[in-house]
Amino acid sequence: MTATPSLALRTKLTPTTTALRAATAVLWRPEGLRQRYLRYLAAMHPLVRASVPLLERAAERCAEQDDPAARILAAYYTRHAEEERDHDTWLLDDLAAAGAGPAAVPPPAVVELAGAQYYRIEHEHPVALLGYIAVLEGNAPGPRLADRLTEATGLPDGAFRTLREHAELDGGHLDDLHRVLDELAPTPARQTAVSVSALHTAHLLTRLFLSLAADPGGHP
Repeated sequence: MTATPSLALRTKLTPTTTALRAATAVLWRPEGLRQRYLRYLAAMHPLVRASVPLLERAAERCAEQDDPAARILAAYYTRHAEEERDHDTWLLDDLAAAGAGPAAVPPPAVVELAGAQYYRIEHEHPVALLGYIAVLEGNAPGPRLADRLTEATGLPDGAFRTLREHAELDGGHLDDLHRVLDELAPTPARQTAVSVSALHTAHLLTRLFLSLAADPGGHP
């Protein structure tokens, strides 16, 4: 029996899981965790801020195509943009609660993460954005992470809204993405575009986490 597109994507991403989990473990190690968490928030803000514009542009590119699958994809991106709207303000609120603010310049790895998707949307096919979303939402915070970090850092509970909300929401969002991917029944070329986007995203996200964990003052 042929694997569904969503199962094929999950299978291709399996080898990236070990590296991403290792990077996450280093990121959340106890020593220096308070300042590292603030760097994490400051890095995630510009990444999350890019989410809605990416989704909206992908929906626009889909609408330009006379293709039933593109219409399904446009509807998904439009719906998901509304689900993600204003999440960047959660991060600003978290930073403010922690007595910090956003970074003046986004880390280069964040620019690469979002920028690669703009390229793929404009010059490959907007379906590639599904790979990016699958990695980000497939590596959502665990349900107990916010409580553990609150205790370990001594920061107020208000500094952890984004972690708490995404731990609750992203599992359902990922299920929706897999359903849409299977409904699209993408051609082999488009399925490859999704997979390549996902693998590239996993690599860059791992690099971002390791850099945040390793360098207290620099950028990834």
